[in-house]
Amino acid sequence: MTSQVSSPAEQADEASDALVGGQRDPQSAAGSTGGKEVRRLDRVIIRFAGDSGDGMQLTGDRFTSETASFGNDLSTLPNFPAEIRAPAGTLPGVSSFQLHFADHDILTPGDAPNVLVAMNPAALKANIADVPRGAEIIVNTDEFTKRPMAKVGYETSPLEDGSLEAYNVHPVPLTTLTIEALKGFELSRKEAGRSKNMFALGLLSWMYHRPTEGTEAFLRAKFAKKPQIAEANVAAFRAGWNFGETTEDFAVSYEVAPASQAFPTGTYRNISGNLALSYGLIAAGRQADLPVYLGSYPITPASDILHELSRHKNFGVRTFQAEDEIAGIGAALGAAFGGSLAVTTTSGPGVALKSETIGLAVSLELPLLIIDIQRGGPSTGLPTKTEQADLLQAMYGRNGEAPVPIVAPRTPADCFDAALDAARIALTYRTPVFLLSDGYLANGSEPWRIPELDQLPDLRVQFAGGPNHELADGTEVFWPYKRDPQTLARPWAVPGTPGLEHRIGGIEKQDGTGNISYDPANHDFMVRTRQAKVDGIEVPDLEVDDLAEARTLVLGWGSTYGPITAAVRRLRAAGRPIAQAHLRHINPFPRNLGEVLKRYDKVVVPEMNLGQLATLIRAKYLVDAHSYTQVNGMPFKAEQLATALEEAIDA
Repeated sequence: MTSQVSSPAEQADEASDALVGGQRDPQSAAGSTGGKEVRRLDRVIIRFAGDSGDGMQLTGDRFTSETASFGNDLSTLPNFPAEIRAPAGTLPGVSSFQLHFADHDILTPGDAPNVLVAMNPAALKANIADVPRGAEIIVNTDEFTKRPMAKVGYETSPLEDGSLEAYNVHPVPLTTLTIEALKGFELSRKEAGRSKNMFALGLLSWMYHRPTEGTEAFLRAKFAKKPQIAEANVAAFRAGWNFGETTEDFAVSYEVAPASQAFPTGTYRNISGNLALSYGLIAAGRQADLPVYLGSYPITPASDILHELSRHKNFGVRTFQAEDEIAGIGAALGAAFGGSLAVTTTSGPGVALKSETIGLAVSLELPLLIIDIQRGGPSTGLPTKTEQADLLQAMYGRNGEAPVPIVAPRTPADCFDAALDAARIALTYRTPVFLLSDGYLANGSEPWRIPELDQLPDLRVQFAGGPNHELADGTEVFWPYKRDPQTLARPWAVPGTPGLEHRIGGIEKQDGTGNISYDPANHDFMVRTRQAKVDGIEVPDLEVDDLAEARTLVLGWGSTYGPITAAVRRLRAAGRPIAQAHLRHINPFPRNLGEVLKRYDKVVVPEMNLGQLATLIRAKYLVDAHSYTQVNGMPFKAEQLATALEEAIDA
């Protein structure tokens, strides 16, 4: 959904103490309407949690869509099991969706929920440790019976034994109320009970004054072929809203104003990282005037890109779901040889399988985008959890000297721009390019300003044999490895073009002619030339945010941007000087990176791995970079990073 907003304002600090129902806006006063108190807040963090079959992702997504249409800034964190249908009522089967929305600029899904909606005992037990004292907890009491509680280790009911006294608990029989609301729909109790997530959504929509029209339209469209089911879900949604309006259990509702002052003027929509990346690839194809070809094999959390691109044949996109990872990248490399903007998508295990063909692309010097949506490893690891542990694999995970540029987006919306940037590098320098996103960015969402067409880069390329192209040095023999003196890129010759016949393959090429060569001197020259081509890629200088001549620099890459920036804001609000810089380009590094690092007494590198960027920084710049690492499958929390960075400053 899209919305129009007005001029920008200064970024607001995310630091404030926990408050029941959310974070209070100190400049606003509480009011009342319809006999119930209405409190105005500046931000709220809500987490929906239940079984993987309870529809928590759909519930969170709908609440997010309505919040986006209302004009709040937002950030989300879906969290779900790896199993398609984990055992019901168990801790491994808990699925959750966290949403942070505010009337100002925010950066993360939030450290701890102000509101937890727990659909069963497992959801409560799996999430209660994250809930601060005084927060709201809405529990589905219908599920708190002896067997479900025993399944997760509750010997007594937490709703009765006093263990939840520190929280504002709302016991609501969500299943019973939903079944009662759907009596006239000729549904079985089981079928009617499935709509309890819509009842909960209606209740939260009332509680936080969210729009409802979009959700009702969505339900009718989703179940267009089953109108009775559609109307039943709408009825459950409305029943939840009315329950909040009429029951005495909820005496307070909350308002969070639109964040119209946080954004530049423009048209915005809510977007996830994978969707933004897909749109970026489509835009790159249009700006390059090339067909987009995706050769891919489904793998979590990258499959959404394949699904999305398959819908856009009208934009010249062709998708191929291959039988395995090797076939996927092989088809994509063939498409690159044929003159397409070629893409392959995967996660860490797939990168391992694709490594030989990536090396072939390095040797052939053809443009190819390798999209790696990183997840927890090794091996199958944590398929639905996030990690940044593929950096060294992308950097060095091929035989021989096979350098590949690396680009890393920082936010879900930034995935659009990162895709365009990766395409620019691949097309300009005739090289495969890694784009390293991760599960946190891929599944998370935030508002995205839809760019104007004239703001997009011109990515058009000139194929060999086009106007003003010299075929060879005074002869009519095509030299496929005669390089552009500035970029060191070789000509891109489309097969079938008369006079441009040439040999390709994985054996080393002779400089210029492209013939097979085993000459040691030639091999040395070609290896160094391919490295020089990557080293010479034009990337912007690294920008440093340093307001007070700090002595400590926090350096990040990829999805750590949000938590790092939120932590830096907290420290600065407390009067602690700290500088911040964030890398998009990791190979090659920005040319001024070494100079930047030398300005500071201490460099701290937070990463969701065991220190891979820090290893590269130490090796290249001989800087004693200090690692702060986490590999638990979850993104950093701002408070956690703020504490670690404060200790670094003091040390």
